[in-house]
Amino acid sequence: MAGLGRWPVPVPDKVKISVRDGKVAAQGAKGQLEIAVDPCVTVQVKDEGIVVSRTEESRRAKAIHGMTRKLIANMVEGVSKGFTRTLEISGVGYRAEAIGKAAVQFSLGYSHPILFQLPEGIQARIDRQTIITLEGIDRQLIGEVAVAIRRLRPPDPYKAKGIKYAEETIRRKAGKTAGTK
Repeated sequence: MAGLGRWPVPVPDKVKISVRDGKVAAQGAKGQLEIAVDPCVTVQVKDEGIVVSRTEESRRAKAIHGMTRKLIANMVEGVSKGFTRTLEISGVGYRAEAIGKAAVQFSLGYSHPILFQLPEGIQARIDRQTIITLEGIDRQLIGEVAVAIRRLRPPDPYKAKGIKYAEETIRRKAGKTAGTK
């Protein structure tokens, strides 16, 4: 995947891109996002899409070039389609329930329920009290929220109880066995 920063970012018809004052903004059907661009790269909107190029040839500029292109691609995809992340809860009595649109309450085997406030721009859909689907337009924010929810009760390698990503597999460990003399 070397040279990924040179690829133009395709822009769907319903997405509007504006570049000014060192910032790139994308507006689409799902919402609006904006990022600041480092001075070592330039962003231009052309016929084939959004083109990111370097203004200097340093190691830092090369790293920021690819990252900026990917951040812009994530912005364009987020405002047009959106992103989802699915978490699964496993364990006897472990469950989640939505409290309005801004919070989720978890019962995870502690002595008290945990109320988790969702940041603005993130919605949570709960299926069967054990599957949480996070939806939003900002990929980075969805990842941060998913990590914060997973940290409430990480999966246990012995009993596989806890919160895990849907695509994650938990490597099970064997329990302790009694020794013989």
